[in-house]
Amino acid sequence: MARVFQNLKHSLCISNLFTPSKPLLFYKNPHALKYIRLASTYKAAVLKEYGTPLQIEELKRKKLKSKEVRVAVHCCGVNASDLLMVENKYDHKIALPFVPGFEISGEVLEVGEEVQTLSPGLRVVGLNKEFLGGFSEECVLNEEDLWSIDMAVPFKYGASLIENYSTALLGLHRRAKIDSSSTILITAAAGGLGLAAVDLAASVYKAKVIGVCGTEDKADLVREKGAWAAIKYNVKHLHKKVEEVTEGKGVDVIFDAVGGEVFTNSLPCIANEGRVIVAGFASRVIPHIETSQLLPKAVALIGISLNHYRITNKEVYRKTSEDVIEMHEMGLIKPHVSAVFSLDEHQMAFDFISERKSTGKVVLEIR
Repeated sequence: MARVFQNLKHSLCISNLFTPSKPLLFYKNPHALKYIRLASTYKAAVLKEYGTPLQIEELKRKKLKSKEVRVAVHCCGVNASDLLMVENKYDHKIALPFVPGFEISGEVLEVGEEVQTLSPGLRVVGLNKEFLGGFSEECVLNEEDLWSIDMAVPFKYGASLIENYSTALLGLHRRAKIDSSSTILITAAAGGLGLAAVDLAASVYKAKVIGVCGTEDKADLVREKGAWAAIKYNVKHLHKKVEEVTEGKGVDVIFDAVGGEVFTNSLPCIANEGRVIVAGFASRVIPHIETSQLLPKAVALIGISLNHYRITNKEVYRKTSEDVIEMHEMGLIKPHVSAVFSLDEHQMAFDFISERKSTGKVVLEIR
């Protein structure tokens, strides 16, 4: 019973209206009933039909299942995949209507009966790829998709950590096994995932990083994040810079999240026994590679997906994100947030990304 009232206290924000020892007074209090009515709905950006704008609406709360957690969303990261979902260009179709957004930070409002690790009032970050719903004042996640964070972590950084940094950490540490002697080529180095990879490789593992990006301005940002060298994408310049930095040996690791011709043109830069990490296809073009291209240099081609680990190895999924949070709390890494928009400005956030103005992360500030 005490846990039920603790949930109510935080979800309704009216702790002064009742005490657990006198619950009936709470329900008889007309002011409390007013707050119950207000708290039964929440504001969200809803897509009702593909090809139409998201609509801001009041949605009704749903009852939690036993292992679910209700979170008051303070910030939500805006990812390129969110844009693909609302444009119906994602790798699978999302049933309508839906609320986009899956990378959130906020405070726990309410927990299901079987939730063990979280309680109302805790600050958390989460990935909600199963239910989405981040473009709203609150959303429901599974307990396994939430991590508690320190009070000192700003919500905008919390909503910028897990998806990109955990993916990069899986690729660079678990699979490529980089260290301070490694040289690493990172494509789309000023994007969310690319900049996270630069930050981890340079700041945590002290590796020598070559970042490739679209403009000179973005190259400056990549250098500020710790890259040894950063260049605007050009095939001739790319090969020349890699030769110069590695003294003709090639890079130990290529971390690519672009695909298409960028992947194809980067492949000759790999060293003998190098590792090529395939982390995504931002270009929406999946490159075709013949296995014979891997043989001369004994190259290892490695694909990574954070969501795959969520399904097949929850221990690694959880631990990787815990490590990322700890690195941030220790001051070893820091996400770059290039723009913050309100929930009502969600279309501006989408435009900012689609017009290639963004670097690092774009965030919606909900509360």
